[in-house]
Amino acid sequence: MIFRQITHDDLGCASYLVGDEDAGVAAVVDPRLDVDEYLRLARYLGVRVEHVLETHNHADHVSGHGRLVSATGATIHVPRLAEPDYDHEPVDDGWELSLGDVLVRALATPGHRPEHTCFVLVDRARGPEPWAVLTGDSLFVGDLARPDLAVEKAEGARDLFHSLHERLLTLPDTCEVWPGHLGGSLCGGPGMDLKGSSTIGYERVHNPLLALADADEFVARAISDLAPQPPNLHRIVALNRGPLRSERQLLQPLDPGQVEAHRLAGALVVDVRTELQFDEAHVPGAVCISALRAGFGSKLAWMADPEQPIVLVGRHDEDAREAGELAGAVGVQAVAGYLHGGMTAWREERRPVRRIERITVEALLERGDGVQIVDVREASEWRAGRIPGSIHVPYHDIHGLPEGLDPSRPAAVICASGQRAAVGASLLQHHGVENVMHVVDGGVPSWARAGGPVQRTRDP
Repeated sequence: MIFRQITHDDLGCASYLVGDEDAGVAAVVDPRLDVDEYLRLARYLGVRVEHVLETHNHADHVSGHGRLVSATGATIHVPRLAEPDYDHEPVDDGWELSLGDVLVRALATPGHRPEHTCFVLVDRARGPEPWAVLTGDSLFVGDLARPDLAVEKAEGARDLFHSLHERLLTLPDTCEVWPGHLGGSLCGGPGMDLKGSSTIGYERVHNPLLALADADEFVARAISDLAPQPPNLHRIVALNRGPLRSERQLLQPLDPGQVEAHRLAGALVVDVRTELQFDEAHVPGAVCISALRAGFGSKLAWMADPEQPIVLVGRHDEDAREAGELAGAVGVQAVAGYLHGGMTAWREERRPVRRIERITVEALLERGDGVQIVDVREASEWRAGRIPGSIHVPYHDIHGLPEGLDPSRPAAVICASGQRAAVGASLLQHHGVENVMHVVDGGVPSWARAGGPVQRTRDP
């Protein structure tokens, strides 16, 4: 039997190559946009990719099923309720696919989306019972899928409750759980683990929401503190429903003068280098979203207007091209090009640069009341503990000057670690705040540990 998990670390997605080496056949489940690794593994293992399986219409990343079909001629199998606009074989509950001695069985599990389907795996060479289940966006390691991306959230949560208790939890405790997402994905909650797998028995005992046997209580808990929805979910779902696309996004190398012309014409300049490199010197008006940390694609999707051209700036050309591939994975396709030669090319032409001051939590505490503090974390984090008097606006909601912020006074941007604060600080500077400080090496939790005052909102 062949079984490989392939992860997309930036988006927190997991996909799978499943097959039978003796039979020389394999299937890819929930493929990411970049399909090269599946093709490499298939060649290495001596199998043909003859099938592509989708657990549902994904809302957070663009599928690579079109590229796989173009490369292999595989048949795509999709839940019937997904109703895609491309040639496929519809999958119903109980549908089975034989890959040599490997049996794949469909298990309808609505909740995350009405069409959501898990795939149970049986290795008939070893035994008749399920040894694993590919849970897609239903059951994660330590968490559950969000229920609000396709239907009203309470309806989705109630469907998810029944799918969990009447379908997945009826599998043997020894059955392995292999999810469609790991920690960092927008499709789950804060409890989602970076661990790649678990078992039904372990999750039954240790997954907090699975301990709730009452449906009403489960629904209330599941929808009580949902994170913001992926900003371009409807666009991504539309792309994933078809028609199939196999082309790759080719980025144009731009010289500094062309980058400036694009910027003046309204393009969004996105600097994908490290936060430190951005703070030290960047193209005026650029926004900092490092592609060297997880979550680049998700952050970019929040910033990018579908019709606004984007220009990427990296340390070098390869940085920018890789960032362009990550952009395509979240449906951001209006990339005009990248700064050829990276930021070095800009500096060599002695073009103007902007800088952002870096400040530690301890230094911010010593500054006293002369600095406006802008907290760019999510609402749940803000309620759990915030600096009194700070202005709250999640980084992805900064589309202008935040209400109550004086652009003529210094403003320090803070989050929990310094990463989101880098994006927020660049956006404030982009919107006209002259003296912006990026709080680094920590955030509000560090402020509290250093003895700074913290205000909390009591839960109702």
